[in-house]
Amino acid sequence: MKYEDVKDLKPEEFRRLTGVKPDTFSKMLVVLEAAETKRKLSQRYRGGKKPRLTLADQLLMTLCYLREYRTQFHVSKSYGLHETHCGRIIRHVEDTLMQSREFTLPGKKALLASNIEYEVVVIDATETPIERPKKSSGSSTRVKRNATR
Repeated sequence: MKYEDVKDLKPEEFRRLTGVKPDTFSKMLVVLEAAETKRKLSQRYRGGKKPRLTLADQLLMTLCYLREYRTQFHVSKSYGLHETHCGRIIRHVEDTLMQSREFTLPGKKALLASNIEYEVVVIDATETPIERPKKSSGSSTRVKRNATR
């Protein structure tokens, strides 16, 4: 799905798809474009290959990834990219938006200082696999005990 396909949606439909209003999307896009221009003007910029996705498509991909909670593998197949490249784009867009300080949530101190009472608390309890050693019947501690007097 490209930005050209969804830019003409009604604001309600656009928000249902991406999770943000079209105005917020355009503000995010302005921040990304400013960061890209600044990067190109830096002395360390060497050029390189032209990106497959425009900045609007990269932002749309990131918002769809965050909105739909699909894996990067599925998102990358939708956009015709490799999974690792998709992850790099998502991380770059997130970092750029966070560095702008326009789209950050208020901190804990700001929430505690306000007089607003919150009725709902949302907790992200995502399961993550943990590698643990396998239990085996032939433990090496028996040998050590027999050798000790």
